[in-house]
Amino acid sequence: MTVTESPPLSTCTVRIERRGGRGEAGAQALERRLRETRGVHDVDVSFRIGSARITYDDSVTSEETLRQAVRDRDVSIQDDPDAPPDEVTSRSELRREAVFVGLTLVGMLTGLATGWLEGPSLLTWGGYGVAYVFGGWYGLKGAIETLRHRAVDIDLLMIVAALGALSIGAPFEGAMLLFLFSLSNTLQHYAIGRSRRAIKSLVEMRPDAAQILRDGEEVTVPIDEVAVGDVFVVRPGDKIPLDGIVTSGEGTADQASLTGESVPVPKEPGDEVFGGTINESGSLEIEVTRQAHESAISRLIHMVERAQSEKAPTQRLIDRLEQPYVLGVFALTIAAIAIPLALGSDFTSTFYRAMTLMVAASPCAVIISTPAAVLSAIASGGRQGVLFKGGEHVETAAEIDAVAFDKTGTLTQGNTQLTDVLVRDGATDETLTDQELLSLAAAVQARSEHHLARATVAAAKDRSLDVPDAVRFQSVAGKGVNADVEARTIHIGNPSYFETVLGDVAVDGLEPALDRLQTLEVEGKTSVLVAREHHGDVTVLGWLAFTDTVRPDAAEMIADLRSLGVEHIVMLTGDNERVAQRIADEVGIDEVQAELLPEEKVATIEDLIERYENVAMVGDGVNDAPALATATLGVAMGGAGTDVALDTADVVLMGDDLSKIPYVLGLGRKTRRTLTVNLTIAFGAIGLMVGTILLRGIPLPLAVVGHEGSTVLVSLNGLRLLGYRG
Repeated sequence: MTVTESPPLSTCTVRIERRGGRGEAGAQALERRLRETRGVHDVDVSFRIGSARITYDDSVTSEETLRQAVRDRDVSIQDDPDAPPDEVTSRSELRREAVFVGLTLVGMLTGLATGWLEGPSLLTWGGYGVAYVFGGWYGLKGAIETLRHRAVDIDLLMIVAALGALSIGAPFEGAMLLFLFSLSNTLQHYAIGRSRRAIKSLVEMRPDAAQILRDGEEVTVPIDEVAVGDVFVVRPGDKIPLDGIVTSGEGTADQASLTGESVPVPKEPGDEVFGGTINESGSLEIEVTRQAHESAISRLIHMVERAQSEKAPTQRLIDRLEQPYVLGVFALTIAAIAIPLALGSDFTSTFYRAMTLMVAASPCAVIISTPAAVLSAIASGGRQGVLFKGGEHVETAAEIDAVAFDKTGTLTQGNTQLTDVLVRDGATDETLTDQELLSLAAAVQARSEHHLARATVAAAKDRSLDVPDAVRFQSVAGKGVNADVEARTIHIGNPSYFETVLGDVAVDGLEPALDRLQTLEVEGKTSVLVAREHHGDVTVLGWLAFTDTVRPDAAEMIADLRSLGVEHIVMLTGDNERVAQRIADEVGIDEVQAELLPEEKVATIEDLIERYENVAMVGDGVNDAPALATATLGVAMGGAGTDVALDTADVVLMGDDLSKIPYVLGLGRKTRRTLTVNLTIAFGAIGLMVGTILLRGIPLPLAVVGHEGSTVLVSLNGLRLLGYRG
């Protein structure tokens, strides 16, 4: 049997024109037409947000072809995909909508007052005319645009209902409907705009130019023209323009806007800094490590845009049901007119009741209930340094029953330090010192990215040791490394390395060395053996031991997770079981899975999903990438400097604050409760009013107030999530 691999898929987000309508039936129609384009696998369109997110096969089509396909369907797009959202236009549109709402109110009250006082009929109908024109402007525009896509939506329902009220001599009821409809529509756009401004604030964090050192002089260069390797200067109070490494100077950086850290972070030579953060004190010289379009802030901007354009499952379901629901309301309205008339009822009262029924059954509150909440949750997370990569992940966070943690760099501080360097008695005929053993180990470990390797190299550097060169470096994931140093092969690894990789080779001194490692593990230290191979003979030279400190807030974080209802908490680590169990006991973890290879972490996550269904994996986003991708919800810590975190995880904590993990789950649960309340209000109002109309009848103004009042209420309830702090 031949297995065909899936084609590589890419995703692009196209900024499209925003439209003033309430529903998304037109967006659904555009999605259907774009899916017919060759190479397109999935499409997510929202005129409400102003974006089209397209997943496609980049071997078949291209982003420019897809952008042209959107244009060919009479949809205007922003030509520069990297340009920031036009916030000025959005604000002016909102102000214009607010003016139209005001004119609608003035016209409605004028018509009502002059009619009640029996004033000039011209003034009465002029007032109502103003109310109908300005109150129905955006709704009519949205309805026409939707009809052009061969669809109907709730904007058309409202326009028809208002005109129906006018046709039977109830102009006030129609004007009141249009006023409340336009008012709730404006509030909806305000709610969405609040979350869209998250992107604008991120864009403003990015300076336009950098002070580059050229031939000993400072030259102002646009950041798009700065190359990797250039060195720029920042002074106290300056924004850091690009990601880089400090080469000279000491100071502190305010990274709160990017990582959520409330305390300025000290910076010295060798430390990483991020574009868009603020240099609080000290002058720094920084070497550029990423160009402007690759910087943490640029990637974050694109991720936020993607998050806002990716709909939550509840929203997708509601959007899919909008078109058939609206058609059903039209059918119900026609039946409510035709059946009573066939039975001899009066036309005026029958038509009035049908218009009331149409207004009451319209799903405005249902349509806005989800985006009002989910977009507010995404914006709230962004303020706290938490990036949800889509509305789907906000809802998923509410369902998590078990959480798995990586140990090093997640539950521990990740600043692993070398504590013991010991040469085995009788290891060699030569006189080998502890310093020489460390020098040999550092030569091999200099080629590795493992945290123990970094600690070894750092210890050798601190002791100013002369480290020889190593060649033919090899790594065995999760077990150890080897390389040739001074014409002899040096092996460094855990017991598993010597049992499996060197299992067929007799290793001199292995048994007493393994006994010593067990003693060190009882002390809570991670340890490895160092052996030398010469002419096929392998001899244990000694061992290195390391320790890492538990984060001071780890135990509190675990307790907070339990208070949120998390049933099971697991630690996954490649470290030995004794060290892992000691840390687990200290912070209150239920289960420890130790000495795991990366693929074994994936298998463990799959097993947890079978047991608990919804599992979150929390890691540093580097060696935990496969497990993050496998979990129901992948949460990466320290995403400001980690490419893999931004690419793999569903949620990225831009800083290393453990308290943000309960915040993520808490925000998800709060969002789910808000959605439940919103949908209960929306469907409850519809059910109550429709039932009352069919059984007893209610006046049209009361249906209007109930319909639009519920819409305003769910919008405001969703906005409350902007203030969530955990």
